[in-house]
Amino acid sequence: MPTVLVVTGPSGAGKGTLIRKLVERAPGIEVTVSATTRERRRGEENGREYWFLSDDEFLARVARGEFLEHVEYVSGHRYGTLRSELARIAKDGRVPLLELETVGALDVKREVPGAVTIFISAPVEELERRLRERATESTGEIGERIELARKQLEEASKFDYEIENDNLERAVGELTTLVRGLLGATATMPRR
Repeated sequence: MPTVLVVTGPSGAGKGTLIRKLVERAPGIEVTVSATTRERRRGEENGREYWFLSDDEFLARVARGEFLEHVEYVSGHRYGTLRSELARIAKDGRVPLLELETVGALDVKREVPGAVTIFISAPVEELERRLRERATESTGEIGERIELARKQLEEASKFDYEIENDNLERAVGELTTLVRGLLGATATMPRR
């Protein structure tokens, strides 16, 4: 059984959607709550959407080694996974699931024995369509995300498993079958 499940892939691949559907279908896993330095938005609760930390608190925790992985984005906001989140979930007998960008996912794969990494891919044209439909970024930011996505897609072979999200129901089924097999250690799925 994996000690940690890590789901990664480029923006627009549908990681969040797949994870939400997976959690409904695969008992025994729980998504970790990331920490961030960005401002809390209306309706968000500390410890539910994120652990909201000041920049000073975040950096102090980094210095104390409390983060499994962390990253600073161009926006200046920091995000990371606290080791205490993994311990909290494991203590309750569940397997932590992390949704990370590819660099953080590879860091966790190297650092955590028994970590299993799952790369979610999609055709570049589909990634671009999804990013444009979300309309949460400017045209320039979308272009940057597409270029990053191309580079990330080239790294897919570095991860334990790859699932292509070109059809949501098929991808959810494939991910659910994979994770249930890993949790039950009764079946594994061949790498694509």
